[in-house]
Amino acid sequence: MAYVPDPLPRDSRGQSLVKTLTSRAVLAPLGAVIVFLLFWEGLVWINDWPNFVMASPSDLPPAYARYWELFLIMGWQTLWRTVVGLLLAVVVGVGIGMLMGFSRVMRDALYPLLVGFNAIPKATVVPIVALLFVGQHDFNTILIAFMISFFPIAVSISIGLSTLEPEYRDILRSLGASKTTIFWKIALPKTLPEFFGALKVSVTLAFIGTNLMEIVSPHGRGLGALFDSGKTNSDYPLMFAVLIALAFLGIVLYYIVVALERIFAGWAERAES
Repeated sequence: MAYVPDPLPRDSRGQSLVKTLTSRAVLAPLGAVIVFLLFWEGLVWINDWPNFVMASPSDLPPAYARYWELFLIMGWQTLWRTVVGLLLAVVVGVGIGMLMGFSRVMRDALYPLLVGFNAIPKATVVPIVALLFVGQHDFNTILIAFMISFFPIAVSISIGLSTLEPEYRDILRSLGASKTTIFWKIALPKTLPEFFGALKVSVTLAFIGTNLMEIVSPHGRGLGALFDSGKTNSDYPLMFAVLIALAFLGIVLYYIVVALERIFAGWAERAES
């Protein structure tokens, strides 16, 4: 009988490496979450804090059961505006990164402006944006989510392109390739690991921007408005439930980015024991 090699790589114990990595990817984060919740519950119990000082994890299920419909509606409002702002940040960030990466003049000109803009606390920008675009709540929220999340993407693309080996550029230019062709064929694959690393950071920043607008300039939409309602009514379990819901949405979006990274830049990963 002919020998048929096993298509799945195996570890030293003969187990499927794919299965091992999948189990680790699921069990490790799940275990960390359980440990965190137990620590949180124990901390509240040891200090004997009432729920109007620090709500415990056991206080959250009643809040979700009571306001589940609001969580679904307002969670969706927060999520879609965050995703749109993030997509806009990707488009603009990649565009600015290309300008800065391919041109030393543009890099020297734009980098101080980007750093200075990013150094401005976005909580101070929210009232200005709300006054400029009065009543355009969705646009305001998307704009703040974009403004707070495009910077890491632009910087990562710029660094990746500026460190591209000049030999590649010279060869492709001698063959008549344009800068756009060089970007798509050589530069983009090279910068994908840095891009997805920056995108993971931008995911959390986009949620911060969305909730800043929902809380600082309330308009009754999104989880930020639900948090503000809990604060107004001194419903502290609801406030903490909103925070956990925001964390959950952020984790979901983060793992979507991780999945996309494995599809388009999986070659950059190194096997770890």
